[in-house]
Amino acid sequence: MKINLEILESAVIYAPQEIEALALRTKELVPKMMVRRRLTRAAKIAIYLANEVHFQKGRILYGSSFGELSATANILNAIASKESISPTHFQNSVYNTAVSYLSMLYGNESEIMTISSGDKTSLNLLKSGAIKALDGDEILLLVTETLNIEKIDEVNSCIDYLEAGVALKVRVSQEQGRASWQNKGLRGLPKSLKDMFAVAQFEGEKNIIEVEL
Repeated sequence: MKINLEILESAVIYAPQEIEALALRTKELVPKMMVRRRLTRAAKIAIYLANEVHFQKGRILYGSSFGELSATANILNAIASKESISPTHFQNSVYNTAVSYLSMLYGNESEIMTISSGDKTSLNLLKSGAIKALDGDEILLLVTETLNIEKIDEVNSCIDYLEAGVALKVRVSQEQGRASWQNKGLRGLPKSLKDMFAVAQFEGEKNIIEVEL
C-alpha cells in the first residue's frame, strides 16, 4: 500500500554539541521562567521546531532512538554514586517528555504517539504519520536526538551532530508523490533522523512524497 503525503511545512536544526540558546529562542517561546527551567534539551528543540512549522494544536507523532539520554544518565550516575535520584530527572526520563511539555505549553489535548525504532525511527514515523493522516487531519511529525552527555566521546564514533531535530507538518494528498526521497540524509546526523531530514530538504512549490507501508 502506498500513501501520498504533502509536506505542508518543514524545519530542521542541528549542532555539533548543543544548539545555541539564541537559536532555539526558548526565552521568547516559553516566557514563564519556572516552566523553562524544567525543560529538557529535547523539549526545547521540539518547541522551537513546532513553532517553525506553525503548529500548536493537533495530533503529534514523535520519535527518538535514544530518548532523554541526559536525564537517564543522571539517574544512573546517582545510582552508581549511591545518591538520591532527582525527582525532576526521573520525571524527565521517559520518551514522551519533550512532546508532553510541548502539548502543555499550548494546551494541546490531542493524541500523542511516540515511536522508537533505532535507525528506522524517522522512517517509521513517516509510515505511521501517513496512516494517521488518512482521516484528513494535519499532523505534526517530530523527531529529536540529544546525545551531548558527559563522556559521550568515549562511545561515539559516527555521529558528528549530537543535537538535532526535524519537524514535518503533513496531510494526505491525492496527487502523485516522489518515491526517491530515501537515503539522502546529512552525513554525520543520527541515522534515526535521516529519512525525515531527507524529506525536509526537498524544494519546490509542492513537496509530496510517496510512503510505502
